[in-house]
Amino acid sequence: MNHTPPTSPTADAQHEHEHQHRTPCEAIVEIEHITFSYPTSKSTLPVLEDVSLTVCTNDFLGLIGPNGGGKTTLLKIMLGFLKPQKGAVRILGKPPAQVRPQIGYVPQYARIDCEAPATVLDIVLMGRLARSRWGFGYSTQDVEAARAALEKTNTQDLADRGIGTLSGGQRQRVLIARALASDTRILLLDEPTAGVDAHMEQGLLDLLYTLNEQIPIVLVSHDIGFVSSYTQRVACLSRTLTMHEAGDISQTVIADMYHGHVHQIIHDENCPAAGHDHAHSHEQEPDEQP
Repeated sequence: MNHTPPTSPTADAQHEHEHQHRTPCEAIVEIEHITFSYPTSKSTLPVLEDVSLTVCTNDFLGLIGPNGGGKTTLLKIMLGFLKPQKGAVRILGKPPAQVRPQIGYVPQYARIDCEAPATVLDIVLMGRLARSRWGFGYSTQDVEAARAALEKTNTQDLADRGIGTLSGGQRQRVLIARALASDTRILLLDEPTAGVDAHMEQGLLDLLYTLNEQIPIVLVSHDIGFVSSYTQRVACLSRTLTMHEAGDISQTVIADMYHGHVHQIIHDENCPAAGHDHAHSHEQEPDEQP
């Protein structure tokens, strides 16, 4: 499979991101020694074991790991949908459920009826539901916030289009806008580039890189090459979690995490594999439970 060669952020932009990363940490996410198991699981091992993680203002964190390694489960814990059996989780200094409207979330499989007579603006306004007055419709402030989110994702010209008329890449941008519409303080994305081509993938990551100037981002992805080109740090999760600087992800680290079940896709045929390969998991573990 041929892919368009990725365009990595410029050296100046990377330097600016590195400078942000070196500034004192204002913790947005604090996860301390959590362990989690699904009650119905037949496995004797927990899905997550003694996981600790801190996400600071302006962090752009890549979260990678094999299928069944706990990535989606960790996002659901950060959202307050699941509670760990051990450890503590704080978002903006509070339990996640208390600040859920301030957590933007783009799931891997968003349930959108593309046959419904809904415009792009209608979809983005759904991100305001937690803040709107039930039964009174959307306020002027809600509409302004939704339009501002469309501008941030460069989709303002699509506002009156039907959601079913958009391409996959355009829909993903709209879903990101919906996640931003609720005065979001952190953005969590679960495989946002799944199902889009390499050109659209690069465009989405360029967008996230720009958004990261204003908001911390946690990005789950199997495309290790793209992730390490854009993010500052990479969290490798396979039941337990280890942190790496994005530039320190080696083939040894990848092979250990995926137990050798990795396939390389070279995105630039003129470049050697070293430093330019995108590893994708082919680990055949069962999916995590919902």
